[in-house]
Amino acid sequence: MNLFLAAAIALIAGLLVTRLTSRLRLPDVTAYLIAGVLVGPFVLGRLGVPGLGFNTLEQVGALGFIPTTALGFIAFTIGNEFKPSDLKKTGKKILIVGIFEGVLTSLVVDAVLLLATLFLKGTVSVAGAITMGAIAAATAPAATLMVVRQYKAKGEVVDVLLPVVALDDAVGLAVFAVSFGIARALSGGTVDMISIALEPLLQIVLSLVLGAALGEVLTRLETLFHSNRNRTAMIVGFVLLTVALSMLEFDLGPVHISFSALLTCMALGVVFCNRCPLADDMMEKVDRWTSPLFALFFILSGAALDLSVFQSVAVVGIGLIYILFRCVGKYAGAYLGTRITGYGPKVRRWLGITLFPQAGVALGMSVTVSSWGAEGALIRSIILFGVLVYELVGPVMTKYALTRSGDIQPMSPEVANRRANALAAKNK
Repeated sequence: MNLFLAAAIALIAGLLVTRLTSRLRLPDVTAYLIAGVLVGPFVLGRLGVPGLGFNTLEQVGALGFIPTTALGFIAFTIGNEFKPSDLKKTGKKILIVGIFEGVLTSLVVDAVLLLATLFLKGTVSVAGAITMGAIAAATAPAATLMVVRQYKAKGEVVDVLLPVVALDDAVGLAVFAVSFGIARALSGGTVDMISIALEPLLQIVLSLVLGAALGEVLTRLETLFHSNRNRTAMIVGFVLLTVALSMLEFDLGPVHISFSALLTCMALGVVFCNRCPLADDMMEKVDRWTSPLFALFFILSGAALDLSVFQSVAVVGIGLIYILFRCVGKYAGAYLGTRITGYGPKVRRWLGITLFPQAGVALGMSVTVSSWGAEGALIRSIILFGVLVYELVGPVMTKYALTRSGDIQPMSPEVANRRANALAAKNK
């Protein structure tokens, strides 16, 4: 009961905080994260009142199925952005931009942290620096998508942003797998080419194949139903099924087979939204169903942020270096990628800023690294510190960039007057 009560209070608190942050013109994502921190173990949870907040990080972790489910729906929604007509025109460009911004970010963070190891001895090793550079490539699609949806953003930057964010997961996974394999070789003295080259490639390919196959099955089953209610239930069921199947892991000889939930659900969305003639209408129905789920996802993300990382000077120092130069890498990579592919000055100038948010994928990578012992724990703390800053500041920066680019349009005076009149009539 206490866990359900804490979740209910967290969701209500998140919605109430949006009323305060809206006056400051901050995105709802930021409000949800702030509310999560407030009801988390380091603020209200410290009072020890059962149900008032989350008393421990373990309690937050007990609701881990909610963030996992939400990420599945987020990836499914992003898959809707891959339309054949658009991919014929921009598919190659998107691929180049995605690879450029991901790889260059990793190289920039690698170079700076390797230089830092010369002056900050006893903190992060060369292997650790390479690993953190790889984690830097990952971007958070959830925060970006929420900002786009909240403000109904559309335009040149958004048209490039959403496919790049979706592709970013594949690029990040590949870069991390290769870099982490090299880092393990440096720390252990052995090189495993299977884990460095073959396994990440298999993960990406098998995830896309599994998601595409499930998308085809969903498209055919959807024709058996004629009501939007049943169709929506079928879509929800298939996203949950896809998330569950993407958790499969097994060994095939010396090769470890695994899947990426984000890539698998994205492929599900790509196939369904391009094969089903009613996909656009159905996506609107799914969006209404998932809105509370996404809100709770970000609130729980805020509650899971471990504020104890601020107690370590080393974590804060290296964390600030990581945050600053990851932003430099993202901006430079996006700028160069869009310039090479011929995008206009608006996209070149503002795309990089929208790629600053970082969360779930990076945290998952940091959990993998934590098996390294003391240094792994240090790297995970640094990434946690970075995520804390990125999640609170990133959505604001994304909104700023999309507003300056013109993809977020201010409310017209006519609409504002209609809303004001309707509210006044309701209050009479």
